[in-house]
Amino acid sequence: MARRSYASFGNADYGFWYRFAAVLVKPVTTALVKPDWRGWEHLPKRGGFIAAVNHNSIIDPVVYAHWQYNSGRPPRILGKSSLFSVPFIGFMLRKTGQIPVFRESTDAAQAFRSAIDAVNGGQCVQFYPEGTLTRDPDLWPMTGKSGVARVALMTGAPVIPVAHWGAQEIIPPYGRGGAGRSRFNLFPRHRVVVAAGPAVDLSKYQGQELTAQVLRDATEDIMTAITAVLADIRGEEPPAERYDMREAARLRAAAAAGREGGGRGTDEAGEEAK
Repeated sequence: MARRSYASFGNADYGFWYRFAAVLVKPVTTALVKPDWRGWEHLPKRGGFIAAVNHNSIIDPVVYAHWQYNSGRPPRILGKSSLFSVPFIGFMLRKTGQIPVFRESTDAAQAFRSAIDAVNGGQCVQFYPEGTLTRDPDLWPMTGKSGVARVALMTGAPVIPVAHWGAQEIIPPYGRGGAGRSRFNLFPRHRVVVAAGPAVDLSKYQGQELTAQVLRDATEDIMTAITAVLADIRGEEPPAERYDMREAARLRAAAAAGREGGGRGTDEAGEEAK
């Protein structure tokens, strides 16, 4: 994927607080990361768009934000509402226009409305469609949640698939460094690739009623595009089936019920889980 200088996007109006945050954060990421930034030519030069990104490490948002900031199109990132209560961090998140996500509450829809307003206002809004760090054993993207597809189809804005790879070497997901490995590997600096691909073609869904099936199909198209970018970075073939957290939880529950049932063997429990 070709690289392009962010100067080609003109002078984006980041504002004082965004630039101040960059002064604080960029030296930290530069100290930890050997950046390999790719794919800026796929980002719209103007108008609102959605960046749909995979999620492997807790430092992904910082790495992605650095890449997106340098592109000339500052992002508005959806983040857990609890982060907005952290002293100073919450202050900076609010000042830079980030969007709090209130999970499992009556305010949960506010993030959705704010994302639509931001995209319609010509801004870049970033989603982690998986909703959390991937549980796939090999760190491929899981099944996605439909919020990103809903915003895309309601606004008509392009969805740009973005993948990063390498941050998991600095802080492995859920702190699982593996046998003989530290949970944090800050030094020496690790090469981290962040790359964008061409906009996802969602034209076949435009004008359709936003049924559950339409949203599932559009979401899967988005996840397929993210996976393709990641496969290009890794130089590997992704798995034929995407990891599904809900299905994995159902299988675990069925297996546990089989063990507790006493009279049923694992074969019977397995049949029920199918």
